[in-house]
Amino acid sequence: MRHSGLRLARPLYEVLPGLYILLGLAALAASYRASSPLASVAFGLPGLAALLAGSVVWLRRRNYRQMRTEYEQPDALSESRPDPERAER
Repeated sequence: MRHSGLRLARPLYEVLPGLYILLGLAALAASYRASSPLASVAFGLPGLAALLAGSVVWLRRRNYRQMRTEYEQPDALSESRPDPERAER
C-alpha cells in the first residue's frame, strides 16, 4: 500500500496526542466555567471528544510500538515461555 500526501514533522506528530488531551481539558474547564447551559454543552462535548481522541491515539501508538519491538526481536517472545523441548533434555 502506497501512501502519498502530506506528512507531519516528527516532533509535531509526537506532540499531537498530548495537545489533543490538553485542548480537551481546557475545553472541559471552559465548559465548567460557562455561564449558560448552551455554552457549557458547546465547550463540553468537543472537549470530551478531544480528550477521548488524544487518549485513544496515545494508547494505540504505545501498543503498536510495543508490538513492533517484540516482533523485531523474535527471541524476546520466547524468553517469557520456556521451550518444552529444552526442558526434557
